Amino acid sequence: MEYILISAVALIVSGLTFFSGFGLGTLLMPFFAIFFPVEVAVAATAIVHLANNIFKVILVGRDADKNIAIKFAVPAAFGALIGAWLLGFFSELQPIVSYQLSNKSFSVMPVKVIIAILMIIFALVELLPALSKYSFKKEQIPFGGFISGFFGGLSGHQGALRTAFLLRSGLEKKSFIGTMVVSAVAVDVVRLVVYGSTFLIKDITVFQQSGMQTLLLAGTLSAFVGSYAGKYLFEKVTFKSIQVIVAVMLLTMGMALGFGVV
Repeated sequence: MEYILISAVALIVSGLTFFSGFGLGTLLMPFFAIFFPVEVAVAATAIVHLANNIFKVILVGRDADKNIAIKFAVPAAFGALIGAWLLGFFSELQPIVSYQLSNKSFSVMPVKVIIAILMIIFALVELLPALSKYSFKKEQIPFGGFISGFFGGLSGHQGALRTAFLLRSGLEKKSFIGTMVVSAVAVDVVRLVVYGSTFLIKDITVFQQSGMQTLLLAGTLSAFVGSYAGKYLFEKVTFKSIQVIVAVMLLTMGMALGFGVV
């Protein structure tokens, strides 16, 4: 049962998030958590996420705008390190509000509210005709990278902010997707280099003890198939369609963060 569920979710979510650049980890982790402890689910999701991003670079990385990718990814990596360093401080902040729904507890944290507001603003920029023509100037790209990395380091929701900034950077369809995945892998690799020993030792140990190697392989391969299907569908859709898809996902994720659901 777990093989069917994890493989199906990885395939579908990977295909859907090919356009948005975010959401795979957020949506896949709860399904791993059905069958394994949370720490094992987090480790498994991280491995699938990174492997799938590398696979997407193989698929579309050649279309990336290298100049923008460098200008965006380097400040993003720096911002992510600062955000991760400050995580301890911000984790001590009290929730703005806590509530229960269907016997589950939810907390609305200050940092997530800020990120939620940013996501909703970017979603409205894509959806409202009066704002849809706005784009970032080339000199603003590093700032966008730093902000997305900083808040990503604090909360892990870096992908959504990265997509939101790059969507307004004046790239055409193929360059947008390529630049997005190259930037994602660059930032992931830098973060792993800095936190590598602790992160890898912990995750590999948890992974080996869980006995879930074949399930993880099934999930990873399914994500690859989903990304490949996403690339095929990508050729059939317009850039406007991608903007709408991203806007809806940003709005949904922003609302979920704002209400403390994720």
